[in-house]
Amino acid sequence: MKMPKLSTIFLLLISGWIFPQLLLAQKNNSLPAQNRIQKNLSDEQLLDLVQKQTFRYFWNFGHPVSGMARERSNASFGYGAEVVTTGGTGFGIMATIVAADRNWISRDTASRYLLKMVRFLAKADAYHGVFPHWLDGGTGKTIPFSRKDDGADLVESSFLFQGLLTAKQYFNADNPVENELRGQITTLWNEIEWDWFTKGGEEVLYWHWSPNNGWAMNFPLRGYNECLITYVLAASATRYPVPAAVYHRGWAQSNFFLNGKEFFGHKLPLGFDNGGPLFFSHYSFLGLDPRGLKDRYADYWAQNKNHTLVNRAYVLANPKQYKGYGANSWGLTASDSWQGYAAHSPNEDLGVISPTAALSAFPYTPEYSMQALRYFYEKLGDKIWSEYGFVDAFSEHHNWYAKSHLAIDQGPIIVMIENHRSGLLWKLFMSSPEIQSGLKKLGFTSPALKPLAEN
Repeated sequence: MKMPKLSTIFLLLISGWIFPQLLLAQKNNSLPAQNRIQKNLSDEQLLDLVQKQTFRYFWNFGHPVSGMARERSNASFGYGAEVVTTGGTGFGIMATIVAADRNWISRDTASRYLLKMVRFLAKADAYHGVFPHWLDGGTGKTIPFSRKDDGADLVESSFLFQGLLTAKQYFNADNPVENELRGQITTLWNEIEWDWFTKGGEEVLYWHWSPNNGWAMNFPLRGYNECLITYVLAASATRYPVPAAVYHRGWAQSNFFLNGKEFFGHKLPLGFDNGGPLFFSHYSFLGLDPRGLKDRYADYWAQNKNHTLVNRAYVLANPKQYKGYGANSWGLTASDSWQGYAAHSPNEDLGVISPTAALSAFPYTPEYSMQALRYFYEKLGDKIWSEYGFVDAFSEHHNWYAKSHLAIDQGPIIVMIENHRSGLLWKLFMSSPEIQSGLKKLGFTSPALKPLAEN
């Protein structure tokens, strides 16, 4: 007997193929339009989508009073709804420049938004010109990061000023809003007493100072890690700079600064064995252009690219045999995890992939990063794609998918994809006269540094 045509559908249904597809389609169509997974996007369309969607974290979810970036999208760890983050705001400022340059928002809207922010910062708590890690986004009062960390945070403030100096270069029009924006940024920049953070003239910078606890945190900044930008800014200061010796005798003097060994076939000039979490190659280099950037210690393009390649190679080797690790899904860096927040790296591997790791590495490994992006979006999108872009982290091995987003992880995705595509933020930050002067003072060379006569 000839089977009816519907039997084919029936067979597919009982084989378990159509039903999951129908459920997926139903789920996708029930989502808000911006959360739906789009099919057959070109590489450029996908990069556009990821940058623009991730920007919503800073634009739609920014604090309504200050405009600063909220620490995270959920209320975990006892954070209140008013907590804004200094460093994450710096990343958000750079993301706002991308948004204006790509016409997601108008230049005038962006400049007015940032002017509101710097006016708020001008009245917010600061200690010798340096902001705390967290502020109350409504009042500008310090929210302690820990019991004794209730004052200045030099590193978080460095991430903020990396963004502000970039904005100062971008918003260069002669009109009242942009003129005031540049003036406010200059005032805030000149108020930072970088030399105070040498703790009375030591040849090293210290991370924290508190009016209640003084130097009790006692954390000297020695390399190699994410804090390179702090030394560059401290040397670049106009009013309270530090001498070059602070860089060479403080930052560059530790038992984990120079490396020079090979890991998975890639030589690592600086830092920990296996490189540490990937944010070391992101945070300082949102503005600092590593292309051709060298000093007496390293070629920073080689440092960052090889760090990325080591990180990826470790995931491919997968010594702990975690499900989901591979060429399509790699990238270990600090993020949320199924056990809480952790600084994921080859030396601290919990089976957790953080999308920001591979996506913020686009300048260094564009083909590998696109491979990961396609997998994150097209294969895992129903689990990890949201109104603010990708969630913070996931573990296929533990069947765990974060619901959270963090400013310090979302921002570098937008900025580093843009640096891969156009070099925009690198060009702006490196064009700053202060940065040009500071890099030369520390002995850096770069194609982006102009001869002295041109400054």
